[in-house]
Amino acid sequence: MQKYIYIFIFFFSLVNTDISAKNNIMILKLTYGDVVIELYPEKAPNHVKRFKELANSGKYDGVVFHRVIDGFMAQTGDVKFGNSNSPEFNLSMAGTGGSDLPNLKAEFTDIAHTRGILSAARSADPDSANSQFFICLEAAPHLDRQYSAFGKVLKGMELIDKIKKGDPNSGSVPNPDKIISLKSK
Repeated sequence: MQKYIYIFIFFFSLVNTDISAKNNIMILKLTYGDVVIELYPEKAPNHVKRFKELANSGKYDGVVFHRVIDGFMAQTGDVKFGNSNSPEFNLSMAGTGGSDLPNLKAEFTDIAHTRGILSAARSADPDSANSQFFICLEAAPHLDRQYSAFGKVLKGMELIDKIKKGDPNSGSVPNPDKIISLKSK
């Protein structure tokens, strides 16, 4: 009987791991196609929880990529001023807002800011991340252990590369691309 219990526990742990992995896969729909993102709750649990909460409630749908610097990163996630579907949309203010939820404490990890990494955008205060995030277009080691990395693009970086680039100095994009939708798989 004990042998069967161990077998059951083993198989349950495999199924449970698979379910957890699926719950941490997100689909970012752009005009160019679908991007598959994996989240790392074991590394940055609070950032992943917030990201999923905003995504699955539709808060990121219609949000513009307000700051995109070629060879560096594409930033989005201002659900207050950056949501093109909202009456509060204001492109000149995009990047200065967040959600109605409290800011998050930093969760610095050993995840290197390499191409495809998702990380929380913030002000100079390390504990000021809220809803904004960026996707690294290239490696940015100067951000390692300075910003809370919480996920990675698994498939579709060539679509992220197509996002309209902004001014080389400021990154501001006059006619930005936007998130069509962002949801759990």
